[in-house]
Amino acid sequence: MRRLADQAVSLARSEIRVLFDRAATRPDTIRLEVGEPSFPTPEHIVAGAHAAARAGWTGYGPNGGLDSLRELLSAKVEEVDGYAAHPDRIVVTPGGMNALFSTYFALLNPGDEVLLPTPGFPNMDGMVSLLGGRPVFYHLEASDGFLPDPERLQALITDRTTMLFVNTPSNPTGSVFPAGLMRELVELCNRHDLWLLSDEVYDELVLDETAHHTAAARYDEADRVISVYSFSKVYAMTGWRVGYAVAPPPVADLLRKLQEPQLSCPSTISQKAAEAALLGPREPIRAMLDAYRRRRAAAIRTATEAGLELVAPAGTLYMLVEVDTHGRSMFQFALDLLEDQGVSVAPGSVFGPGGDGYVRISLAADRDRITEGLRRLAVACRERTLVGA
Repeated sequence: MRRLADQAVSLARSEIRVLFDRAATRPDTIRLEVGEPSFPTPEHIVAGAHAAARAGWTGYGPNGGLDSLRELLSAKVEEVDGYAAHPDRIVVTPGGMNALFSTYFALLNPGDEVLLPTPGFPNMDGMVSLLGGRPVFYHLEASDGFLPDPERLQALITDRTTMLFVNTPSNPTGSVFPAGLMRELVELCNRHDLWLLSDEVYDELVLDETAHHTAAARYDEADRVISVYSFSKVYAMTGWRVGYAVAPPPVADLLRKLQEPQLSCPSTISQKAAEAALLGPREPIRAMLDAYRRRRAAAIRTATEAGLELVAPAGTLYMLVEVDTHGRSMFQFALDLLEDQGVSVAPGSVFGPGGDGYVRISLAADRDRITEGLRRLAVACRERTLVGA
C-alpha cells in the first residue's frame, strides 16, 4: 500500500465524534455531547422540499447557490443581522463548515497565521493546519465572560498574521459579543490589514433576552469581513446541510469557484427547503427558541444547586461547566462519565488549550435529560467512583 498523505493522517479525529459513536451503542445514554436539536425540522420546511422535488428541482444548481435563495438571504441578512448584502456577495454552501473551510482555502497561504479563540469552536485549528496555515490561540477567560481582549489580541499579531477568527454567539462558551467590542475587533483588523472571519451561525439563538447579536459586517467599511451563517440549529435542519457566506465580491467569486472542485454545488433540494424556511411561518422557530431559553434557565438552576461552577451562556445551545477530573485527561474523564454514569458530554480538550477543566453541555436535548445529566455530572465530580479513577 502506498503512503497516505501526511497532512490528512496527522489530522486528529474529533473527540466529540468518538464519544458520539460510543454513546450511539448505548440506547439509555443521556446525550449532551452534540448540538443536535431535539425538534424535528418544522413541517412547512419538509413540505417545501417535497413540493420542490415533485416539481423537478432535482438537478445541478449554480456553484454558489440558487439566485432565488440568495435573494431571500439578502433580505434576511438586512433584517436580522442589520447590514446590506447584495446577492452577489452571498455564497450558499453545504453547511457552515464548508463555508469556513472554503474561506480558509481561499485566503491562506502556507505559513500564514490565524488567530483562533480558546475555548473555541472545534475543527478550526484542524482546518487551518490542513491547509498549511499556523493556528495561534488567543485565550478567553471566564472572568471576562469569555470575551476576547483586543489588547491581548494585538500582542499576538506578527507579520505572518493573516486572519482573525471570531465566533458570536459562541460555541462553546455561549458568549454574545457586545456591539462596542465587535467594532473594536473590526478596527483592529483594519489597522493591521487582517481578514476578519466571523462565524455567526447562532445569530438567531440568543437565549439571554437582555443580550443582542451584533454582526461584524455592520462595521466593515474596508471589505475585509467574511460572515458565515447556517440553517442547521436555528431551523432544526442539521441534516439538510445548508450554510452560506457573505463576503466582499472578490472573495465571494473565489468561494464560488472553489465549490466546483470540492462538491460542484450545494444540494438543490436542501436549498428549496431553506427557501421554505425563510418564507414560512415564524411560530415554530419562536417556539424552539422559547424552549431553549427554558432549558438554559433549568440548566443554570440545576448546575448551581448541584454545586457546579459555570458562566451562564447568553446564546447558542451550549454551556461550559467546570469539572474535577481527579487527575485524568479531559477525554478520559468524558469516557469514564459515559461508562459509569451514562452521560455523554464534550470534553474541554476539544476546544483548544483554554478548554482544560471544562466540559460542554448541549442545551439541544430535552430539559429533563439536561437536568438529570447535570446531576450525574456533579456526582462524578464529587466522587472518585468512575471507571479508571
